[in-house]
Amino acid sequence: MLDILFRHHDFVAVNKPQGLCVQGGDGSDGLTSMLATQLNLPRVWLVHRLDKPTSGVLLLALNEKAASMLAQQFAAKTMRKTYIALSDRKPLKKQGWVKGGMEKARRGAWKLTRNMEKPAVTRFYSHSISPNLRLFVLEPHTGKTHQLRVAMKSLGSPIWGDALYGGTPAERLFLHASNISFDYGGTHFDITAPPDEVWLRAVPDWEEFVPQNCRLTI
Repeated sequence: MLDILFRHHDFVAVNKPQGLCVQGGDGSDGLTSMLATQLNLPRVWLVHRLDKPTSGVLLLALNEKAASMLAQQFAAKTMRKTYIALSDRKPLKKQGWVKGGMEKARRGAWKLTRNMEKPAVTRFYSHSISPNLRLFVLEPHTGKTHQLRVAMKSLGSPIWGDALYGGTPAERLFLHASNISFDYGGTHFDITAPPDEVWLRAVPDWEEFVPQNCRLTI
């Protein structure tokens, strides 16, 4: 059963587990078909995505009109998303912005370039958890493929467990979509997804490092 964080008559927010594809394609059911079955609905509409190894809050529409409206908000960049990540390497700077073009590299990876025509833009803050562990709060202002993973690598702090981008091997990729904030139908929604037990073993007090506005307020 998927963990449902909030259900509205037009959309639902779930806490996607790491390792689950949002759509099928490898012979197994994806999150969308699992959720439709769980809600006893013929289908649900995907309005944004999370990579298979990434966990956290995922928003899905429950009808075609809502899907169009929510997708337009993502396209207009009025959806505010917050992620948390862990790295065992000190960044080049503790906070700031990562901006640059994105182009394909080798083995399915992407790389940051100096092309600023359509840049990937990420704001970040970092907090020292222990001498060998740092938590990052990441706010993507664009939605490029692997944007946050590439941003972390460019800072000299590849995400813990991100083998594709040079991260130290770990039990999982420590990237989690912790919050999504948006307006819909005249109401403001601010929905937070707690991380899984693997995360909590590493950083049990993770909430202390996430901005205070990242809480469910409806």
